Amino acid sequence: MYDPTVARLTYRALLGRRRALILGALPLLLIAISLAVRVLAGADDQTAADVLGGLALATMVPIIGVIAGTGAIGPEIDDGSVVYLLSKPVKRSTIIYTKLIVAIAVTMVFSAVPTLVAGFILNGNGQQIAVAYTVAALVASIAYAALFLLLGTVSRHAVVFGLVYALVWEALFGSLVPGARTLSIQQWSLAVAQKVAGGELVTSDVGLTTATILLVVVTVLATWYAGQKLRTLTLAGEE
Repeated sequence: MYDPTVARLTYRALLGRRRALILGALPLLLIAISLAVRVLAGADDQTAADVLGGLALATMVPIIGVIAGTGAIGPEIDDGSVVYLLSKPVKRSTIIYTKLIVAIAVTMVFSAVPTLVAGFILNGNGQQIAVAYTVAALVASIAYAALFLLLGTVSRHAVVFGLVYALVWEALFGSLVPGARTLSIQQWSLAVAQKVAGGELVTSDVGLTTATILLVVVTVLATWYAGQKLRTLTLAGEE
């Protein structure tokens, strides 16, 4: 289920100089904005929830998920170097699971940790807002990584499609069309955050049970189909 060599190669690809700069830029921006807001507005629970919900969870987490999820396998398929990996005596499912684990880990580190730091800067974790949004970022990281890893296996334009989903579907349509929020990883993770916070500052349009089921279903199905797609790719290469 986990291959250290595949993991090492994937970490090296994701944390190369260019991607590392992009991955690090958004968390630094979030922390810088949080510091500025704290200095200018002081500690305020509503402001903290707005910043963490609008900037961290709605923008930073999905973008990092796109970079980590698609970058875990997409470039290897595009440039053909995946053939080298597939020639090794490693199960295709193991390759996918390993890359998913790496993508999840990278997304969590570059999204959940900065979210927690920013939350404590903004209001010192008043009303458990920092912890709630950190848990939401952790949960969302898993689903985003699986979904965008799948996109990386099925399309050469995975980054574009990922950004369209994250920034257009979730951010734009999610704010304008109530029904679209039901099909939103952001809303599913907010349901978990709402349970953690237990107040009115963190809310979701999806119930906790429904959100949990959808998070699991999307993660499992995306991972399974990515494995199937990789097997098809292997057969095509052998033919």
